[in-house]
Amino acid sequence: MAIIDTEAALHEAHRDNHTHRDVNGGWLRPAVFGAMDGLVSNLALMTGVAGGTAGREAVVVAGLAGLAAGAFSMAAGEYTSVASQRELVQAELDVERRELHKHPKDEEQELAALYESRGVEPGLAREVARQLSHDPEQALEIHAREELGIDPGDLPSPVVAAVSSFGSFALGALLPVLPYLLGASALWPAVLVALAGLFGCGAVVARVTARTWWFSGLRQLALGGAAAGVTYALGSLFGAAV
Repeated sequence: MAIIDTEAALHEAHRDNHTHRDVNGGWLRPAVFGAMDGLVSNLALMTGVAGGTAGREAVVVAGLAGLAAGAFSMAAGEYTSVASQRELVQAELDVERRELHKHPKDEEQELAALYESRGVEPGLAREVARQLSHDPEQALEIHAREELGIDPGDLPSPVVAAVSSFGSFALGALLPVLPYLLGASALWPAVLVALAGLFGCGAVVARVTARTWWFSGLRQLALGGAAAGVTYALGSLFGAAV
């Protein structure tokens, strides 16, 4: 009885701990990329304008314009990219669906051969392929997984990608503008807020990756700070030349 209880406890522990993150959804990549891009690009734009000795109003206008233009550009780009990818997958699924309809036995043998190549005994592989091929939709899903490496029921959504990209970019781009909107007249509060935001975004991203929070945060901080420093220097150079 003790052995049974121990095995049951081990099984339950394995079930509770053996979970995986969602790595196929369409929201994570555009959301993370959008927030980082919004922070870095708008901070770099504003520091470049400020480096050219422009006044407070010009820096604010540049920041707000960069926010609007970047958010709409990101959303349009993500929608087009994900929609095109989805259409390509659907076209390949249509090809596979036609093959299953025209040559069901050939497709069944192809599936059996695939299982055999992975070490399944030939007779068992043929029987598994035969049973799985009874339902056309199930057969399509299995062939799509095995041959194309995709899940037909879990394709990324263009709308989700566009909305998350728009919102995250706008939120990221708003951070360096916010101190100015609250009354700041110097550049340094905007830089501090943006750099803190970059570190925070990097730390949050680390929660869904294998990196430590401080490494991911410092990496984003360094990249954003370098971009802001370079554009400020260029702005100062161009401003002096003009």
